[in-house]
Amino acid sequence: MSIYKKLFQNTFIYGVATVIPRMLSVILVPLYTGVLENTSFGDYSIIFSYFVIFNVILAYGMETAFFRFYNKEKDKSQVVSTSTWSILATTAGFVLLAYLAFTELQSFTRIDSQNLKLIIWILALDALAIIPFAWLRANSKPIRFAVIKTINVAVNLGLNVFFLLYLKDLAESSALMNSIYIPNFEVSYIFISLIVASGLTLLLLLPFYSRIQFQFDWNLWKSMMKYALPVLVAGVAFSINEVVDRLFLERMLPEAIAKEKIGIYSACYKLGMFMTLFATAFRLGIEPFFFSHASSKNPKSAYAMITKYFVIVGTVILLFVIVFADLFKMLLITNESYWEAMKIVPIILLANLFLGIYHNLSVWYKVTDKTHYGAYISSIGAVFTIVINIWLIPIIGYVGSAIATLTAYGSMMLLSYFIGQKHYAIPYKYGKILIYLSVSILFSLISFYYFRENYVIGIALLLVYCGGVFMNEKKELYRLIKSD
Repeated sequence: MSIYKKLFQNTFIYGVATVIPRMLSVILVPLYTGVLENTSFGDYSIIFSYFVIFNVILAYGMETAFFRFYNKEKDKSQVVSTSTWSILATTAGFVLLAYLAFTELQSFTRIDSQNLKLIIWILALDALAIIPFAWLRANSKPIRFAVIKTINVAVNLGLNVFFLLYLKDLAESSALMNSIYIPNFEVSYIFISLIVASGLTLLLLLPFYSRIQFQFDWNLWKSMMKYALPVLVAGVAFSINEVVDRLFLERMLPEAIAKEKIGIYSACYKLGMFMTLFATAFRLGIEPFFFSHASSKNPKSAYAMITKYFVIVGTVILLFVIVFADLFKMLLITNESYWEAMKIVPIILLANLFLGIYHNLSVWYKVTDKTHYGAYISSIGAVFTIVINIWLIPIIGYVGSAIATLTAYGSMMLLSYFIGQKHYAIPYKYGKILIYLSVSILFSLISFYYFRENYVIGIALLLVYCGGVFMNEKKELYRLIKSD
């Protein structure tokens, strides 16, 4: 049982490394929605959508391959050097190709040249940090991981506050500040903040690069790429599921309102970040665990236990955020013009919970080296995303995009479960999991659609749910707590 304690300790530390720094960046939501017009926030959201897609392409599954082969191969230094030189080469190639095809890239993305140049270099800097961060996680160095991540977000946050809140006023009284202030440059300032933070992060990771020798094992690289390429396909499909809705909204809504609606939709979509942060922190802690315990005596029971407790915590977060959604909107989205899209919040929260469950279920194809199934499943999800966006956006606008996201992640979750049970059967407590999901969703619907902002009813539902879960799980929880 001690492996559970170790898992949850690592998950907590990586949670601190991921959630707390990102919670600092939560301040950016009211900052952006308070400073930027709906159309400008829509511009930012569209640019960021491309950023997410290209980020996945530049990683091309090498991070996941690194974890698999680092735990699998005897010569770990070869895995480190081979993966590092691979990322270095592809990143250099990307920058060169992006500048050679700059005009075509700008025409396709519709991003102005200044912001596009910033995006290219941010992507390159972030790509170069992939293997160093993976190495820290694989070698159980969560404190260093947390410190560097926190510095990154703190610098980004500080520069955003400076550029968006103070620079304009300082420019009126300072010649130096006036020389760097540009009117109507807010979106570019956001990406300038990112590039400085990414550059500083890479600087902090340079000690990792100083230890890398020029060793490149072609056979190892081929094996890693064979493992990684399906992960790349899955990653691109995931990014499509995550951000392509903004791109469809931009091109399918009337031009006069498209960016405004994208801004409104994207702002309320941010309230789903609570589930995303939990799922991301859990995944960061759990992915090394999955690989390192794949050959242990009884890994399947451990995987089943982990998934059940993920669902328990995830459903509590779902109900909690929905009960207090209107308080969160006042804290995070200060401009009331963005509140129009609050109706998508329950849909996005549930979609992100399904995505988190999918990540837990996906262990079967990662530990059995059948990552091509991940590509198939996520591609099916991407097809749902594309088809439903095309179908519903002309009818119900951005609500159709939210429904597409829920459908995509729900289908991926179900497919992974049923296919996985045929290839690597795990004894999930699916009866309890279904009950927890059903009751949490039911209580969430009741709270949001029938007793919205009635906090007496909402809190009562939350307490009843938490009490019921505790009564069902208390014996097992006591065993976990008391185990060595």
